[in-house]
Amino acid sequence: MQHLDPESLSLLALGEELGDDAADHLRSCPSCAADYAGFRRAVVAAKPGPPDASVLESPGPQVWAGIHRTLGLSAAVAADPLGSPAVSDSRTPAPAPAQTQPPQTQTQPPQGETQPPQSAAGSPTPLPSREERAARKREPRGGSGWIRRPGVWLAAAASTALLAAGVFWSVQQNQPAVTPLAQAELAPVDQHSATGSARVVETQDGQRTLEVRVDKNEARGYQEVWLIAPDLSRLVSLGVMTSESGTFAVPAGLDLGEYPIVDVSDEPVDGNPAHSSVSIVRGTLAS
Repeated sequence: MQHLDPESLSLLALGEELGDDAADHLRSCPSCAADYAGFRRAVVAAKPGPPDASVLESPGPQVWAGIHRTLGLSAAVAADPLGSPAVSDSRTPAPAPAQTQPPQTQTQPPQGETQPPQSAAGSPTPLPSREERAARKREPRGGSGWIRRPGVWLAAAASTALLAAGVFWSVQQNQPAVTPLAQAELAPVDQHSATGSARVVETQDGQRTLEVRVDKNEARGYQEVWLIAPDLSRLVSLGVMTSESGTFAVPAGLDLGEYPIVDVSDEPVDGNPAHSSVSIVRGTLAS
């Protein structure tokens, strides 16, 4: 069987069930077992609660010395904050650290057997038995499953937010720029009290649109948007506005100077395309 890939080793370290073949290979392959031990130490260290110091490797004094040099810190903080001896220019050599345990003699395993892989601390790396894997499989996902970890969800949420912001920015960048040509304030007509606004904008491709907004819909039938000549003798319907705002295409070639009045009328559902003579709001476009 080929070596286990990092994804499979990480899932196994998180307590996922990968099958007996993968576990048997892990028991017989020192290389995969060493990789598994590293993943497992990371999982244990990331569990909620106080960190287990036994699985954390204390950095040497050269780590803090590099940080101190890179950040340009003062000599007052040159000492290793974790208690390691500070790097010094003194010619007196630092005492060698005492050995906490006598060195172990490496012995060759009997023929046909494979020596258990060793962890960074020198002790055999615990590999999950079939019973332990079965027990982990029965554990609730909130215990060891990575998907329940708040950090993972926060990272995923942050990534999603950044992606959404990028998509929004891309959409905004791809939107054609608009140039306002004229605008009007819409005042209530007769017994109505609604007010609103209108503006004509032109995109880069030359398309003109009329954007209309009213603060409330007072139509008894439906609202229709019109462009009307100053003497009210000629008018052009742009369409029906079903809410309190709408955007309507201005016909190509239509001279807004000849049709400057924006009118929103109350039209009955009677099949008659003519203006009902009941206007809700009205205003004159000015550039």
